[in-house]
Amino acid sequence: MTHLKGEQRAAYVQGMFGRIARRYDLLNRLMTVGQDVRWRRELIRKMQIRPGSVVLDLGAGTGDLALQIKAQQPDALVVASDFTAEMLLAGKQRPGAARISWVIADAMHLPFSAGCAEVVVSGFLLRNVPSVAQTLAEKRRVLRSGGRAGSVDTTPPRDNWLKPFLQFHLHRVIPFLGRLVAGDAEAYTYLPDSTEQFLTAERLAGAFEGAGFSEVGFVRRMLGTVGIHWGKKI
Repeated sequence: MTHLKGEQRAAYVQGMFGRIARRYDLLNRLMTVGQDVRWRRELIRKMQIRPGSVVLDLGAGTGDLALQIKAQQPDALVVASDFTAEMLLAGKQRPGAARISWVIADAMHLPFSAGCAEVVVSGFLLRNVPSVAQTLAEKRRVLRSGGRAGSVDTTPPRDNWLKPFLQFHLHRVIPFLGRLVAGDAEAYTYLPDSTEQFLTAERLAGAFEGAGFSEVGFVRRMLGTVGIHWGKKI
């Protein structure tokens, strides 16, 4: 699946997330032992969201990140966008969903005007898009000057003594949970494969800089398999 490119990859990812939408949140908690909630909160703190800010959550899925943003900054205007309708439908049934705007949109071809937002974020989006560079360029386009962009995403395990244990978790535990909870082992085989083939945290930081962001930084979490990245449009 991870060998697919362009429109074929996009169609595969869209169909896959459509199949697992109802169990997506539960599996995220199980796979990360609940740590994904903390990573999103950390990203939100990095964004320094102010009252009245327009915040775009790209690849929002069921709205985990968007809902946390609204909870932490109730006066922000939060828009959750995703190109998988099933994910958004699941998100709209969650408590607090009525306080968020939900939009079907492709992160590589956003329907939003240039300079419309103070903050643009994404959670576990970038490893799924056909072009990271184009997605980051879109993030920068819709930001106002001085606006901040950020992401949480999985990154390949580093070459150290932990790598065999991390690979066991990726290639044995996660597909088992996918089969057990969602009845879809294929989707949760794609996840570890796409993680291992994705950019390292350092290269993703370089991609942020290549897209024109300044003050780029990142931290690693989950034994180095998750990266939280941020940058600013100046």
